[in-house]
Formats: sequence, C-alpha cells, structure tokens
Amino acid sequence: MSFEKGRIKELINIFPDYETELLAINARVVDLMIPFQKRWYYHPLFQGSYSIKTVLPVLVPDLRYDELIIQEGGTASLVYAQLKLHDEGTAATQREQLLAYCELDTLAMVKILEYLQRL
Repeated sequence: MSFEKGRIKELINIFPDYETELLAINARVVDLMIPFQKRWYYHPLFQGSYSIKTVLPVLVPDLRYDELIIQEGGTASLVYAQLKLHDEGTAATQREQLLAYCELDTLAMVKILEYLQRL
C-alpha cells in the first residue's frame, strides 16, 4: 500500500491539477496484505508467508504467475526502467509482457478481495 500511495503522490507533483482526484484515490487504497500479515486469515500452505505469490495460488489456484514471462515485481521494475534502451520491437514486446504482469497483479488483488468478502 505504501508503494502505491507513494506513486500517487508523485503523480500529484507531476499533475497538480488532479490533486483532489488523486488524493481521493489515495484515501480509498486498502492494504490487502493486512488480513494475512496479522493472521486474521491463515492457511497452512502459506507456510508463514503473506506475499501475493504465496497467497494467490492457495486462494485462487486458476491464476498463475508462472505462465508469464515477467513473474515478479523486481523484474517488472527492471524491465520498465530499461525500456528506453531497447529498439522499438523489443520495447513493444517487453511492454506487452509488463502489461500482462500488471494485469494479473491487479486481477489477483480483485480475486483475493472477492475471496475474503465471501468468508
């Protein structure tokens, strides 16, 4: 949550005309890690971890990162930072890989939230 809120604050610095709207988004951000971190919900297959990569396959087994080229945030950040260094074709391919990773990351959060709401 702190990472996302930090990026939104950066957007406010870049786009001050949208400060009100961006602050409203920030106010609605919820950290889905908390129920797992505080062990309000725990599953033995988590093995003490509460990362999305551990929680997702237990709660939503049909969503999988291992089918993607980019499978974790560190790699995504590195690929993003290096996009401008590549030719158009490579950059376009990597952009699609980044979008696939971000799409799954977002969908994972939605599905985990839905799972928790059903409890």
